[in-house]
Amino acid sequence: MHRQTRATSIPQRVKREVFERDGGRCIICGAPGAPCGHIVRRSQGGEGITRNIVTFCNPCHFSHDEGLFLGRLKPFGLTTQKEVREYVVNYIKGFYPDWTEESVKYKKWED
Repeated sequence: MHRQTRATSIPQRVKREVFERDGGRCIICGAPGAPCGHIVRRSQGGEGITRNIVTFCNPCHFSHDEGLFLGRLKPFGLTTQKEVREYVVNYIKGFYPDWTEESVKYKKWED
């Protein structure tokens, strides 16, 4: 397995930690969810670490990643993909105040 693929995959240990941190619920709508959402996408080098993974239900995961199903988030005050992303970043900063995108990206030359 390529080192970046390994770094961006979500290990079972991380899934358990995130599931516990988020109470097994989608961090946006509160529906049952899974710890599967990279805040910084894998394609952008986002690592599969606790500080970069959140629990989403499927529709909220699509809202965050692709900007789909946004209509269902209007009751939460979220109408754009940018607002969803800001909500998620603020959520994670509640646990890790020093969180930055750079802090959760795979760095090829720092292995």
